Amino acid sequence: MKQLTTRRRRHAARDGDTEQRILDAAHAVFVRRGTAGARMQEIAAEAGVNQALLHYYFRSKDRLARAAFERAASEFMPTVIQVLASDTELEAKVARIIALELDHLARAPYLPGYIISEVTHHPERARQLITAVTRRAPEDIGPKVVAMLRKQIEARVRSGGMRPIAPEQFIVNLMSLCIFPFAARPMILEMLGIDQRGFDQFIVRRRQDLTAFFLGALRP
Repeated sequence: MKQLTTRRRRHAARDGDTEQRILDAAHAVFVRRGTAGARMQEIAAEAGVNQALLHYYFRSKDRLARAAFERAASEFMPTVIQVLASDTELEAKVARIIALELDHLARAPYLPGYIISEVTHHPERARQLITAVTRRAPEDIGPKVVAMLRKQIEARVRSGGMRPIAPEQFIVNLMSLCIFPFAARPMILEMLGIDQRGFDQFIVRRRQDLTAFFLGALRP
């Protein structure tokens, strides 16, 4: 009986490993090709399993796509929302967010294009994105972030260190400057006549310059 129990536990572990391997493969393929371009056969090959196992664990491509999106969404803006909502000094907050985003996206350059495509074609996934990033509903986190930024911006404006800007515009401007080069990477490669190595160097330089550029644009 003890041997039977041990075998069952090992079988359960193998099942867990298989499910994780499928999810890893789905994440890689969906991010690389998008939901429309991804094929179950390619995911199965990437995971090293037969296609029937994909349906056994996730039932359909749509369910697998939702699971892969939630995982990708949780990696999209690591701790950025928490930094935005914190009481960290505004200048340090900007520098921290830029460093977090550029470092992370340099390791996952396909992620912004995938996320943008998914929320464009599946608007309902925007809520899933925010929930995956923050582990809270959008209506719970949004007001807190905006309120904190408004308080900090208004303090800087009163002291004469910053020109007025709506906190919503502050957030979108900052995130756009970080994300756009990765979302438009193929276009930037062509436009600037650089290869992937050149793009990597471009991001290193951007990491050095972007904080000063962003804060400088807000000075009166």
